[in-house]
Amino acid sequence: MTASDVRDWDPGDGRLSTPSTPRSPAWPADRSTHPGAAPPPRSGAAQPPCSGAAQPPRSGAAQPPRSGAAPPPMDLARDVAVPDWFEVVEHLREGLVVCDADGVVRHVSPVAERLLPGVRPGELLSAAGVPGLSAGDPGGFTHRGRRLTARPVALSDGRCCWYVEDVTDSVGRADALLAERARSTFLAVVGDKLGNPLHPDRAAAAVVRLAVPALAELAVLVLAPRAGRARWWRATRTDDEAPSLDHGVLPGGDLPGAVADGLTGIEPHAVDWLVEQAVDAGWLPESAEIGTAARVVPLPGRDAPVGVLLVARRAPGSYDAADVELIRAFAARAGAALTTALLYRDQTEVADTLQASLLPVEPAEAAGVQWGTAYRPAQAGLRIGGDFYGSHRLADGGSVFFLGDVSGKGVEAAVLTGQLRQCLQALHRLESHPGRLLRLLNDALLETTQAHGQGRFATIVLGVARPQRDGGLTLTMAGGGHLPPLVLRASGAVESVPLRGMLIGVVPDPRVGEVTVRLAPGETCLLYSDGVTEARGGRRGDEQFGTERLVAAVTDCQRMPAPALAERVEQVTCDWLAQGDHDDIAVLALRATGPGGRTSRHLHSVPAPAGPDQCGEVDA
Repeated sequence: MTASDVRDWDPGDGRLSTPSTPRSPAWPADRSTHPGAAPPPRSGAAQPPCSGAAQPPRSGAAQPPRSGAAPPPMDLARDVAVPDWFEVVEHLREGLVVCDADGVVRHVSPVAERLLPGVRPGELLSAAGVPGLSAGDPGGFTHRGRRLTARPVALSDGRCCWYVEDVTDSVGRADALLAERARSTFLAVVGDKLGNPLHPDRAAAAVVRLAVPALAELAVLVLAPRAGRARWWRATRTDDEAPSLDHGVLPGGDLPGAVADGLTGIEPHAVDWLVEQAVDAGWLPESAEIGTAARVVPLPGRDAPVGVLLVARRAPGSYDAADVELIRAFAARAGAALTTALLYRDQTEVADTLQASLLPVEPAEAAGVQWGTAYRPAQAGLRIGGDFYGSHRLADGGSVFFLGDVSGKGVEAAVLTGQLRQCLQALHRLESHPGRLLRLLNDALLETTQAHGQGRFATIVLGVARPQRDGGLTLTMAGGGHLPPLVLRASGAVESVPLRGMLIGVVPDPRVGEVTVRLAPGETCLLYSDGVTEARGGRRGDEQFGTERLVAAVTDCQRMPAPALAERVEQVTCDWLAQGDHDDIAVLALRATGPGGRTSRHLHSVPAPAGPDQCGEVDA
């Protein structure tokens, strides 16, 4: 059997119908009973249940004939109950307006009557004053505060049916969703942008830049007064140009009342006078008093508001509830960012102050002595470490000098070095003999470490330099477990001072070595920490620099000034490290300046000749 054999074949069970079989219409062909009525809804439209609709056969009822049996004849027009057309139209979601070929309204459904009360049967549709219908422009329009959509459908005989639907709620929900998405996106961008600046000034500038134009045409951020002065930042936008930024300072007593209230955590409710106060403060021009809306919102901080944000824009109405909530959410994020930046600033100031007090102090100037120092902590970011050096003048014209190393690295070691320097500053006024002074320092360190439950110790070379009549120096040094100093003789030779001793801060009565060295004019004594000799580098990166390399580096450097010699020791050590990790490095050099108290420098300058026969060379 082929497809052509069954094209017009009907099995007789009602599942297939032949094209030649006429169908009775479900709607009456005669519409004269309802003049001007609209045609029935198109296929697929929602149909209300009807009482006369065909019901499924009940249990026990006669079953349809089997396949192949001839179906009994039936009259669809008689058996299907036709619903009332007005009853159907009344329950449609859309309203129907039917017009004849001349544009005269012939029928208005109940839904259309509620949506378009000006449209009446027998009148021209164009005279109803509905913008979306009179112009014949389909689409959305607003009528009497409601958002409507209208679509025309052409009927026979030139007639037209308008389907009108109220979409106010759906459009409102869509607009609210879009607005919420826009607010969420804006706040996400704000959180991202304000998460980076850790400086209060940069954070404040970022806040006002983000507020314009998203929240206002003008935004002013006022930080809480500090030392009686309040700093402010302002961003302004005119037309479509990029916001301009400026800032200034106001005395705390000259702040506008609304801003002062905001700094106490009170958000002003009366907003009419905010513009006047902003004009008086110079933040707004005088022309802005008319037609400008403004709000003031505190920026929350830890204990009190960190600042106040004032926003203003030219608008027919003031900020509504949604706008105020967005401004408050923005202010919360801005307050968190500014609080973090201010906290970071305070911590940085404390750290800088403490670091400045823990950094090694340059030796005090003394007669007959030229000092040279170099210092490089293991942790460059901290700028402090466990090595220390310094000097103090004595009443008899001499100087106490020292260089030491505390066990450990970083902040804890730096704190202990600060305590040792303070002890030496106080003890040298009571005792100037190096050995006895070192034992007093040992007792003080023991008391400090035992009180704090620490096992800290230190190595140190402590000496007294006294100038001689011939321009030389006599150095009396005591050793507390530190590396022996080096002496650069005038001949270029380098000698190691045989100085020994025990660590300080370990036992109550340590063995302290003492030695006296005389420096001729132009000779130098070099003190250094183990960060120099134990620096690891070289080809394999694990070989120590050692004392031999240090001696070789300073040999024949007897003419170098003390500062240049200390710098050379630091430089050769760092070259050996090749950017590797290292311990704290400290160098102290003291040079005998000679009878005149001034040594010649290793650099000379040649001035321009005064005449064709004059030239000369002078010391720099």
